[in-house]
Amino acid sequence: MRVVVAEDLALLRDGLIRIFQAYGFEVVEAVDNGPSLVRALDRHRPDVSVIDVRLPPTFTDEGLHAAIDARARIPGLPVLILSQYVEQLYARELMSDRAGAVGYLLKDRVSDVGQFIDTVRRVAAGATIMDPDVVASLLARHQDDEPLQALTQREREVLSLMAEGRSNAAIAARMFVTQKAVSKYSNNVFAKLGLQQAKEDNRRVLAVLAYLQA
Repeated sequence: MRVVVAEDLALLRDGLIRIFQAYGFEVVEAVDNGPSLVRALDRHRPDVSVIDVRLPPTFTDEGLHAAIDARARIPGLPVLILSQYVEQLYARELMSDRAGAVGYLLKDRVSDVGQFIDTVRRVAAGATIMDPDVVASLLARHQDDEPLQALTQREREVLSLMAEGRSNAAIAARMFVTQKAVSKYSNNVFAKLGLQQAKEDNRRVLAVLAYLQA
């Protein structure tokens, strides 16, 4: 699997390269700034890219901008944001792309390399995965809006776990309920957020995205 890495901290960039190589990835390019990232994404069109938000020269949201622009030119280009920060405005724009194949993880919450690699592979395969803290930050901006207010506490919990890409079985185990109960909560979420019947693969995350776009 071909991967582009964008990280301005040399030690972290080198660490990511070594991790990917150890797990059989081909790091086709590793860059440390926004303009180089744009060129790398256009040149290689990788199977997945792992991108920090704040890159030179602006150290603001250079990485996110590059990811959004690249996906506008190459629809569905798999992108995993790996950052210390939740940039709410542009994170919402990136995650609201219904083409899928996007993720947003917080660096200080990545504690298991195997799980991280699994997330990278799932994003490359088309999944949409968000760190729970990212979900909480994005949803907190709209906590007084009618769609979210219509959800019960249990339905909100299911919604957050959906956004992490968890299966019904994993959600049931986390919440200590049956899979049948999770299915019921999920259907309630879909109905209250006005989601029509759709393919199951993206429907769970679309529940979050539909709300964010409201």
